[in-house]
Amino acid sequence: MGKRRLALCAGVLTVTAFGPAACAAYAADGGDVSVVPAAPVPGADIALRVTGCDAREAVAQSPALVSDARLTPDDGDGLAGDGRVRSTLTAGTYTVTVDGTEHKGTVEVVRKQAPAAGAEPSAHPSPVAPVNAGGGGAARVFADGRERHGPGAAQTVVALALAGTAALTVHRAARRQARRGRGTG
Repeated sequence: MGKRRLALCAGVLTVTAFGPAACAAYAADGGDVSVVPAAPVPGADIALRVTGCDAREAVAQSPALVSDARLTPDDGDGLAGDGRVRSTLTAGTYTVTVDGTEHKGTVEVVRKQAPAAGAEPSAHPSPVAPVNAGGGGAARVFADGRERHGPGAAQTVVALALAGTAALTVHRAARRQARRGRGTG
């Protein structure tokens, strides 16, 4: 029961979030190629869908896309695929064609919104501390400039005590084995 409820909620959320955008994109295209989101910014990922195409696979082409988008069968009666809008693109409307000129649509690229004056980004664009990579986190040890050589005195004493205990145990086991061997003969 829990899985069905989760699937139903996810479906309703998807339709609510993407339904109006997909309908708007389809209506604005005037063709049978739809683009979601309807008005992407340069560098954005988009989803392409074509209906009424009998092919099992197709290619969507546009000067707005970084590369041709491969379209494959989706759950419905069409083909779908993903693409990326060129990051150097200027705002405007660009034609999208599938398999040459058989299926057409448009994508309207909008300008990126400039951040408000005085607004600062919520995250740093690059790392601000040494990264725990290589040597199991040794970057933090060497970042302060001090190097440590070998184990300290406490580790040495513990290691010697463990080695001595192991040697004594092996010696006692060997003596017991030797006594058992003499007494039975």
